[in-house]
Amino acid sequence: MSTSPTSAKADIPAALAQFDQLPDSAHVRLPIVAALHGISAPTVWRWVKSGRLPTPMKLGPNTTAWRVGDLRRAGA
Repeated sequence: MSTSPTSAKADIPAALAQFDQLPDSAHVRLPIVAALHGISAPTVWRWVKSGRLPTPMKLGPNTTAWRVGDLRRAGA
């Protein structure tokens, strides 16, 4: 089954589709970081541990996010 470009675009989160327009001070969550690199969530955490990705910030008790500028500097 093939998906049309319109429906495929609708499945992409806005933060990922507009990543290049986000300011460096914006924050993105784990699913966006994983999608940027085409990797799974566990691989994101392995890359953080190895230093390949920057360490995320804890924004609240249940909220962890990465600064867009940090991801860009890391080569996202």
